[in-house]
Amino acid sequence: MAGKVWQGPLEKIDDQRWRIPKSYKPGMRVDGIIYADEKLIKDIRNDQALEQVANVAFLPGIVNYSLGMPDIHWGYGFPIGGVAATDIEAGGVVSPGGVGFDINCGVRLVRTNLTFEEIKERLEFLTTVLYQTVPSGVGSEGEIRVNAKEERQILLKGARWAVEKGFGSEEDLAHTEENGQMQGADPDTISDRAFERGKAQSGTLGSGNHFMEVQMVEDIYDFDAAERLNIFKNQVTLMIHTGSRGFGYQVCEDYIKKLLPSLNKHGIQVPDRQLVCAPVNSPEGQEYLAAMKCAANYAWANRQCLMYLARRAFEKVFNRSYSALGMNLVYDVAHNIAKIETHKVAGKDKKLCVHRKGATRAFGPGHPALPAEYKDLGQPVIIPGDMGRNSYLLLGSQKAMEDTFGSTCHGAGRLKSRHEAMKNYNASDLVRELRSKGIIVMASSRGTISEEAPGAYKDVNEVVDVVAKAGIAKKVCRMRPLGVIKG
Repeated sequence: MAGKVWQGPLEKIDDQRWRIPKSYKPGMRVDGIIYADEKLIKDIRNDQALEQVANVAFLPGIVNYSLGMPDIHWGYGFPIGGVAATDIEAGGVVSPGGVGFDINCGVRLVRTNLTFEEIKERLEFLTTVLYQTVPSGVGSEGEIRVNAKEERQILLKGARWAVEKGFGSEEDLAHTEENGQMQGADPDTISDRAFERGKAQSGTLGSGNHFMEVQMVEDIYDFDAAERLNIFKNQVTLMIHTGSRGFGYQVCEDYIKKLLPSLNKHGIQVPDRQLVCAPVNSPEGQEYLAAMKCAANYAWANRQCLMYLARRAFEKVFNRSYSALGMNLVYDVAHNIAKIETHKVAGKDKKLCVHRKGATRAFGPGHPALPAEYKDLGQPVIIPGDMGRNSYLLLGSQKAMEDTFGSTCHGAGRLKSRHEAMKNYNASDLVRELRSKGIIVMASSRGTISEEAPGAYKDVNEVVDVVAKAGIAKKVCRMRPLGVIKG
């Protein structure tokens, strides 16, 4: 990730926020605001993510700010860790680069009633059974195979398709963002190539930073909220991080090409062609959103299927049903998505297209989108770290609603590119080092282990501290990894 240090203007607002003034580049419609402390901002300057924050500020209809979260790093068009909202009635646009290639890459947290003491002697066996049960790696294919007709149903129904097939419960859907099913998906907007790539990959983990992780609750910060969420010290939890696999990648690739003519057609000027976009209310914008929703639903079905497979693995190891093991879904959140939401802009309710690319929705208490039992708490926010440190459960806040369109960070954020990490870290040494810390790692390739080395990432503890101090999310608990399955 290291490259030319960004030299643009950066004004310190307070200990957690920095401003790129809209005077930096003619054509910026709003300021850029980056959430980071002094230490993180030094790392953030080391690639061109801040230039991308400024470029996003050119988008037609953008309101308030172009935002960067503390896990921000360079991406396609938008930075990863970028948030931007456009006013639909004022010609606001939707941009595939503001969603990303892995549409609805996201994460779910599953609680159990097991303690670390109860599993420590069986941790190796549990990790092995999970590894054998869950297909992972580039091009991995799952046992949950579907024909063309059923694939269309997955795109329409999302996680509900999986539940109807017996791969979960209604409670799982209630604890999934959008109930695991975005309305308005249209399979007719999907290319044959995308269908082909998606056909065999339902219920598969994929590669890269995707993982399944057995964890232990290490610290609790808000005991009342933890009790409400049935979280306790030394509890065993399971985290699943994956997305729409090759299907979503193909959808993004298809629509970047399809939307290019929209720039001329609608007279849109952007400083980077990777910011290709179309007005939300245009036929092109509506077609992309319908296709994006298909990929989002594919991802929710995928995570639901993976949770089903993981529950089966736990049942095999502990010889109890998943319900007897208390394996209930805490929540499932999307990281790469565009949503039509209502937020206050200059004191008035506005219908916005909110892009969250490498960012998590963090709605505050009372929001109608929340499940009934979480309504007064705020939305659970799940922040995975790297495989050698920690992950977090947070809650969304009213301040996030006011300042960041109900958004917060999504993870640790990369410090080193995959190529750099491959050069710098030896897989065998990493596996030994992590095992000495009580962390068992299994992966489909040695390259993945090197790419995903803890040193390739920012420290998630520092990232989460920034959003907590800024008030855009509230810490509930911190988990540490025990057994890690990597793609």
